[in-house]
Amino acid sequence: MTLEGNLIPLASEELAQAQLEAIEAKLEAIKAKQRAERLAARLRELGINPDQLD
Repeated sequence: MTLEGNLIPLASEELAQAQLEAIEAKLEAIKAKQRAERLAARLRELGINPDQLD
């Protein structure tokens, strides 16, 4: 416990928190990739090649 009365997390708790944050970041990356894929598919439906956009 700190002088202010706050609990100090255990190393295992810090590890669990770091793992959770890594999983959340990976999920966000997956969602962004899926969104990009949906947008690219929609562009193709409209006759636009998304690979040639710069």
